[in-house]
Amino acid sequence: METGLEGKPIYVGAITFVVSIGVIVFCAYYFMVKNMQEGIVRQQKKLAEVQQKVNEGRAAQKSLPQFREEVRRLELELDKLLRILPSRRGTDDILRRVRALTEQGDFDLISFSPGTPRDLDDFYSEWTINIQLQGGYHNLALFFDRIGRFRRIINVDNLRITPARGGDQGRYTIAASFTAKTFLSKEASPEEEEGG
Repeated sequence: METGLEGKPIYVGAITFVVSIGVIVFCAYYFMVKNMQEGIVRQQKKLAEVQQKVNEGRAAQKSLPQFREEVRRLELELDKLLRILPSRRGTDDILRRVRALTEQGDFDLISFSPGTPRDLDDFYSEWTINIQLQGGYHNLALFFDRIGRFRRIINVDNLRITPARGGDQGRYTIAASFTAKTFLSKEASPEEEEGG
């Protein structure tokens, strides 16, 4: 029988060599496979996240027509609200309307004095206009009724009614002075404010 190192049979050395190679191959394989498995788990996790985003995108795509319809509806609502609460003063428009109302109601417009807008909060400002006119009592009630029908919000404050004085005493029975308060959206730029 042949002997190898240290007097042991050669097959013991061969077995030791094969076992050592087997352990080395097993350890290398184990760590490589373990790393590969961890990599596969990471990639599967990423794939699941991407798949979830794809599903969310598909759901959003399905609801896109509903979102567009909602945006269109909200734009129409905003347009209506901006008529009630415009971003521009529109001094000329208000003066023209008040003048038309005074002519329809048989009044004399004595004064129309717009003030400076005053900020009330982050979204809107209050704008006051002092108005004085002369006319009849019932016509004054009609005048306020017609102001109340404007699209734009206009509140009447500090109403003071006195007997008419001056040259048209026979024609007009009362003189009225009041403050018309309206409101402005703060979405306007300063240039828009000055132009209105």
